Amino acid sequence: MSLHATTSQTVGPYLHIGMTWLIIDKLAPRKVAGERISIAGRVIDGDGKPVTDALLEIWQADARGNYGKPGFRGFGRVATDAKGAFKFTTIKPGRVAGPGGQLQAPHIAVNIFMRGLLKQLVTRIYFADDPANAEDKVLELVPAQRRATLIARQVGKRGALQWDVILQGRDETVFFDC
Repeated sequence: MSLHATTSQTVGPYLHIGMTWLIIDKLAPRKVAGERISIAGRVIDGDGKPVTDALLEIWQADARGNYGKPGFRGFGRVATDAKGAFKFTTIKPGRVAGPGGQLQAPHIAVNIFMRGLLKQLVTRIYFADDPANAEDKVLELVPAQRRATLIARQVGKRGALQWDVILQGRDETVFFDC
């Protein structure tokens, strides 16, 4: 048995070779009700350089807090470009029940795949100024000074949000062990 990594165990430079058909950057069709949002950002490595071959996989509920309803996929994938940038459009998700039935703050689950990672990174996107953030049990687990790494900020016009992924260093994004 070989213990060496194989191409099936990493996205790496192979993402742009035959996998671009997997890209889904519009998660919510026009007919789906909800507040339209666009989230843009960059994936940056520990040296402050862009990660040009990352893939972000996005999972979310609809505006009412339901997963997998007819007409709403709630799933997408976006790749980073030559500047490490990504962008996707969707609707703001509703609150979903967490452990014990307590409602969680609206959030989007994100898995990050890239070269050198044999296991994806797992994180979340929350929304600035959402009052439900104050009672979200997952956010409560994150030290207060690090919570900002999980929160998308309004930039420019209404519905335009910025959220960056910093892989290492002082402002490293919070990642969860799953």
